[in-house]
Amino acid sequence: GTLRGAKERSISDGAAALVLMRRSTAERRGLAPRAVVVGHASHAQQPARFTTAPVGAIRRLLERVGWTADGVDLFEINEAFAVVVLAALKELALPAEKVNVHGGACALGHPIGASGARLVVTLLNALETRGGHRGVAAVCIGGGEATAIALERAA
Repeated sequence: GTLRGAKERSISDGAAALVLMRRSTAERRGLAPRAVVVGHASHAQQPARFTTAPVGAIRRLLERVGWTADGVDLFEINEAFAVVVLAALKELALPAEKVNVHGGACALGHPIGASGARLVVTLLNALETRGGHRGVAAVCIGGGEATAIALERAA
């Protein structure tokens, strides 16, 4: 079908920043990490099917870190188009109440260069607010590719 209007995200202005470092560096500097990166994975497929690439990245990530979708508290999946999240819900059998709990890019906008960082910040805030521990963020990155990251809130 054809995607139009509310089924697509709007390009928006925005900014997000992440500071990544080894736990030992954070401890040496007296900083308390908000989360730990457990793992990451990428996936590539036919460019015309880019909207479903996050499904492959999430599958590969879950396998790599030894998690199941049921064991993940929340997911943030970039909604470049509404079908991206719908495909992930269906293909990964994710409960809708665990995905994009503050709204996706169709509602929040898609600040192209900051979208990946925005997903991580939104995911961490949602995990903290809801008392969750494990989260997964995923984004399609063009050309049929996608990447996903697994995070655990720091103890």
